[in-house]
Amino acid sequence: MEGPRENEAPSPFPVVGVGPMPEPWPDDARLDPQLLADGDRRNVGNQYRYWTVEAIVADLDTHRHPLHVAIQNWEHDFNIGSMVRTANAFNVAGVHILGRRRWNRRGAMVTDRYLLVHHHEDVESLVGWMGERDIPLVGVDNLPGAVPLESAALPRQVCLVFGSEGPGLTDEVVAACDKLVAITQYGSTRSINAGAAAAITMYHWALQHAAR
Repeated sequence: MEGPRENEAPSPFPVVGVGPMPEPWPDDARLDPQLLADGDRRNVGNQYRYWTVEAIVADLDTHRHPLHVAIQNWEHDFNIGSMVRTANAFNVAGVHILGRRRWNRRGAMVTDRYLLVHHHEDVESLVGWMGERDIPLVGVDNLPGAVPLESAALPRQVCLVFGSEGPGLTDEVVAACDKLVAITQYGSTRSINAGAAAAITMYHWALQHAAR
């Protein structure tokens, strides 16, 4: 990587990742020879440095949480990438895009490579997929009848459903959910960012069910 030019101050930001690994390299099939030679600047945990994407996914598969996240994509919501990135951080079993197939992958920062992303054209398809696996749907929206999230006991195996930014969950999705939860707010705004809501709710689930 090119260093600072003459009379140019070095970047105040830390360098992400690690450089080339000195030879001889370990005899480990999980390691990527190209990354070993060039360095690994990806946004992955240190335990996965120099690993191939396939090896990382295989390892994540051994301890995925029984948590699914569904996101309505009726209006090409730009929050979806952020939500996928958070879903990767919590190592969910799957992300489900409901509606439009295309979504903002750039916002996911390539984290969609490390988890399963399913597409459902309509609510019926999503409900059928979850029903075949006995996975209940819990909608997240500040609607009448919603239980405050801080007092809600979420199922261990569950699919959290989030609406599009602004409109929230559609009536059809609400009718398909086993129950609704809402994030308690204390300011003047009617709702919070969909990406932030997803992160808060996934963390609440993890407090109840994820191994420490």
